[in-house]
Amino acid sequence: MSRVKRGNVARKRRKKQLKLAKGFRGSLSKLFRPASQALLHAGNNAYRDRRLKKRDFRKIWIIRLNAALEEHNLSYSQFMGACKKKNVLLNRKILSELAVNSPEVFVKLIDFVSK
Repeated sequence: MSRVKRGNVARKRRKKQLKLAKGFRGSLSKLFRPASQALLHAGNNAYRDRRLKKRDFRKIWIIRLNAALEEHNLSYSQFMGACKKKNVLLNRKILSELAVNSPEVFVKLIDFVSK
């Protein structure tokens, strides 16, 4: 059986992982074994935080809406309930954008919903 030289394949695999670990601190970006361990942790954190990001943004939109509605003596839950009754199909992202960027339209929306 002939000998298989796999130095080229191994080097490519290591270089690929070290390239992914670029920017990590200290030996985590220089040495292969710590870099591969750091990449495993980084991948797990990235996977988890992609899901957490969606929750965080929803929280931010709700906080913005609540702050904008307090000026009109209305709570977030009352406003969302009224929106459901009036069949206003705007999501929280759009509602918070309206509250921040175009308050006059948001006031008209509040008037429409609270009637």
